[in-house]
Amino acid sequence: MTVRICAAVTVLIASAGCGVSSPPAEKPLPPVNVKAASMKQGFTTLDNLAATAKREGSLTVIGLPRDWVNYGAIIDAFTDKYGIKVNELEPGASSRREIDAAAQLKPDVFDLTLDVAVADAAKFAPYKVQGWQDLPDHIKDPAGAWYGVYGAYMSLGYDRRKVPAPASFADLAAKPGYLVALDGDPLHSAAAFDGVMAASLVSGVPQPQRGVELFAKLKQAGRLTDPAKANVIVDWDHLNAARSARDAEAWKVTIPRDAPLGDYHVQAISKDAPHPAAARLWQEFLFSDEGQNLLQKGWARPARGEAMLMRGTLDAEQAAKMPVAPGPPVLLTIPQTDAGKSYLKKRWTQSVR
Repeated sequence: MTVRICAAVTVLIASAGCGVSSPPAEKPLPPVNVKAASMKQGFTTLDNLAATAKREGSLTVIGLPRDWVNYGAIIDAFTDKYGIKVNELEPGASSRREIDAAAQLKPDVFDLTLDVAVADAAKFAPYKVQGWQDLPDHIKDPAGAWYGVYGAYMSLGYDRRKVPAPASFADLAAKPGYLVALDGDPLHSAAAFDGVMAASLVSGVPQPQRGVELFAKLKQAGRLTDPAKANVIVDWDHLNAARSARDAEAWKVTIPRDAPLGDYHVQAISKDAPHPAAARLWQEFLFSDEGQNLLQKGWARPARGEAMLMRGTLDAEQAAKMPVAPGPPVLLTIPQTDAGKSYLKKRWTQSVR
């Protein structure tokens, strides 16, 4: 009887009387380091990172409009998945404003243009997400201070009912009928500035004078207007694609073959983040397949998109709906960006306004 009982319970319990040895004790996990430069170093597993972030209770973001690249759905998905409340501060803040307001508002993470991120890298906590190797080298800081999360091409959105598709920026001034708008003032708006720089490209090289001259001609002809009155809007393709999604019969998007200007928005964690684990979990979510596909749903181009396409994890249906890119993007260097801003600061007001 004793032998039969022992045989029946051996798989469930350890009994000295039955001669069953105790299972080896699990090796204790290393202590959590909420400011570690990678998930593996600081938390060992994603579950541990999530549990630590949940204990912090919330995440504070800044400069993330809910209708910009699907950030509303992304924030909601993050909260639903991890049970972490997201405090959304100043959704319309520019990249510069995000940095300038950080001491007072204390955001955990930033979404920035590349030039601002490079200039303020010392204010960020280095962190390399699990998909780090999938990110192209030219859109990430080698130390992990900042890293591109999504990209876009400068594009021409146009009302097909009123004007033919423009083949180039030059068409806007050379051919009749186009009423053109930039997305803001290029002295203050990153999108408008990049629109002028896209118009300035010659064989992939920016010539700021050329861009200013084009818009000066439009202004003098009475054909530079605001977006509400325009039949052509110079803007990032994710914004023009969103307009097309709302009115597909009227609004179309083209990226000029001779001006494939691209840019990336980058992520960074504040060195003074009040919720450092939640900040790191947010980055892991944004750069996960789920997060990257949610960005693509907002018409952005995921930074890990090429690697995901190779692995079959990219949302192919949505990818097929994206505006057609004419080729690899031209990315402005920091010196080119600085030179363009300097030129526009001197010449835009007197030439165009």
